[in-house]
Amino acid sequence: MAIWDKVKQGIDKAGKAAQDVFDEGKLRLDSYRAREQADKAAEALGYAVFRAADAGSELAADARDRLIAALRAQDVEARRMEAELADARAANGTTDAPEAPGSAVPTAPVQQSAPPTDAIS
Repeated sequence: MAIWDKVKQGIDKAGKAAQDVFDEGKLRLDSYRAREQADKAAEALGYAVFRAADAGSELAADARDRLIAALRAQDVEARRMEAELADARAANGTTDAPEAPGSAVPTAPVQQSAPPTDAIS
């Protein structure tokens, strides 16, 4: 009977590993979706500021505050999901897995290059 116990242990171990991979995949997808929602909120804020400036005015304070609050909430959720995914990866020993596209949040402003000053003749 010892052989059947070892087979059962192997099957249980494989089942747990498969469940861990499935759970991590679900977390990865949820994290990606949360970051995508934060990006959409940032895009909405950017477009609102652009359209107001393009019209020669300022974005109304209540609209600005509403858009910033939405972005802040989505960003908090995205960061929470990313931390949960990192914890799951660490627990599963899969910390070398690549990040989802767009999940890295820059901590410093991105510097823009200056527009060209010479016209092409």
